[in-house]
Amino acid sequence: MLLEFLAMNTPTKTQISPQYSADTNTTDALALLAFCKASADQLRLDILWVLSKDSYGVLELCSIFDCKQSGMSHHLKILASAGLVTTRREGNSIFYRRAHRSSDDGLNELQQALHHAIDQQSISTDILQKVDAVQQERAASSRLFFTENADKFRQQQEQIAAYELYGPNAIELLGRSYNSNNKHKVLEVGPGEGAFLAELAPRFQHVYALDNSKPMLDKAAQLAEQNSLTNISFIQGDTKAEQLQDIHVDCVVVNMVLHHTPSPAEIFSDLAKILNKDGQLFVTDLCSHDQSWVRESCGDLWLGFEPEDLTHWAAVAGFKTGESIYLAQRNGFQVQIRQFIKI
Repeated sequence: MLLEFLAMNTPTKTQISPQYSADTNTTDALALLAFCKASADQLRLDILWVLSKDSYGVLELCSIFDCKQSGMSHHLKILASAGLVTTRREGNSIFYRRAHRSSDDGLNELQQALHHAIDQQSISTDILQKVDAVQQERAASSRLFFTENADKFRQQQEQIAAYELYGPNAIELLGRSYNSNNKHKVLEVGPGEGAFLAELAPRFQHVYALDNSKPMLDKAAQLAEQNSLTNISFIQGDTKAEQLQDIHVDCVVVNMVLHHTPSPAEIFSDLAKILNKDGQLFVTDLCSHDQSWVRESCGDLWLGFEPEDLTHWAAVAGFKTGESIYLAQRNGFQVQIRQFIKI
């Protein structure tokens, strides 16, 4: 099907103007040739399918596709030359993701059609299992860090963005929609020591607190007990936890969590499933930065995110973008507080 699409949208020799000559290899023509070359290989199409879901390093892609590093680098170079993938440095590693749109306006419609065709294709069970293995490895690393460093959470968090900086601003944004104890329900993903739960409890009928680290969840539960917050249910697990299957909420809060998660894009999709229509998702996280020391010191898997990344992931999951707040700090970090509304 995909090859048929490309055949119908790529000019053949008989379709080219009679005035064509070898000297007419303009920049546009070369870009089209690079695009066609990049998309004319099944492995590269499978790579684009995988990169539509998340960003991966070369070694992770080698593991997923059982490919030597030299071979994978060659395929990624072809895809990058065609503008089909973009790169981003995370510390000493380079991660690849699928380009949202073509930098060449003339090819953008063709690229979007290619993406749509790829996304309709099925992928082998073996590849899916290997993708899951990579995600599990990332999740285990993050979970281990917080299990071993639960007592140092506040100190580590303050190295990057203290709760006192983003907390009041996040509450201000959320409070424009939810400002009193009514029939609404809310889920907070990764509540940490529970500071934000104390803000949510008076505003919502019921609060769910989700965390994959038991020590951190215990700290949040202890704070709730100390403050007599009786309308909170604590759930250990991630956004795919079975306990969430029968829960539907009107609001979800994700504060300073995405940069610890194995697949930030999947978080949006998972949360869309439990949010009611017109429900709101509030995300607070770091903007992209180059301070790689946070990986070891704070357990970060990602060095922040470009605002357009969050916007794109949200749109794919069925959200429209609402209000945004951006906060700059003296230590060089910038925080983004974003509102997304389920369509």
